[in-house]
Amino acid sequence: MKKLLLLVACFGLILTSCVSKKQFTDLEARQKTTQDLLNTATVKLNSCLEERSGLRAENIGLKTQVASLNATNGDLIKQIGDFTDLTIKGAENLEMSLESMREKDLVINKLRDAITRRDSVNLALVQSLKGVLGNLDDSDIEINVEKGVVYVSISDKLLFKSGSTSVTTRAKEVLGKVAMVVNNKPDFEFLVEGHTDSKAINTACIKDNWDLSVLRATTIVRILQNDFGVLPSRMTAGGRGEYMPKASNETTEGRAKNRRTRIVILPKLDQFYSMIEEGLKDPKIN
Repeated sequence: MKKLLLLVACFGLILTSCVSKKQFTDLEARQKTTQDLLNTATVKLNSCLEERSGLRAENIGLKTQVASLNATNGDLIKQIGDFTDLTIKGAENLEMSLESMREKDLVINKLRDAITRRDSVNLALVQSLKGVLGNLDDSDIEINVEKGVVYVSISDKLLFKSGSTSVTTRAKEVLGKVAMVVNNKPDFEFLVEGHTDSKAINTACIKDNWDLSVLRATTIVRILQNDFGVLPSRMTAGGRGEYMPKASNETTEGRAKNRRTRIVILPKLDQFYSMIEEGLKDPKIN
């Protein structure tokens, strides 16, 4: 650039010595125009250089972004692959879970059916007992179902003399009706329970209420066996003493309710209970 200016200056000196004033003025004007054009070109060149530098920096930034996006894209592709694998495994696990639930439902439905059959049998038994015992006072005998078991509770005054194991004249009438039903139900077993009030007893043959309750129970099973032909293998005799009262022993009415014999009728539902036990042991249920 300096050489060019020096050349122009020398050329001007030569022309000054050889040309007229008018020509010199024209040349000088041209020089000024050329100088302006040169300055403009220089400015534009510097601007281009700056723009090129900026574009290079921007290019480097874009390349960095492209590299980052490529890496992110690779990660996303890998994640999609992993997600696809998980989805396939999840679908397989879901299918296994659904199959397990279907198997559980089958077992549960079987258990529900067994419970329904048991309840139906108990209902039929209750209806039979109420049918044969219907003419007795409701306060003297109760029939109910608790937790799938039928209970026949007979008042003490219907069966025994006070403080004794000797039966009343009505005892065999009541027990005969009970035996009529149970003999028609060979798939049932019985637990005969004696219950007393809390008043103490001590005689030559009876030490306490434990004795009294057990002896009354054995008296009942003997009558059912000897007089009405109920198989002894179907019966169990037991005593509860005063320790399972229905009412308070503080009143005469309460003590009367507590003095009773309860016949617990137990269906032989071995298959039902076996099914429940097997179902509970099944890992699909647990």
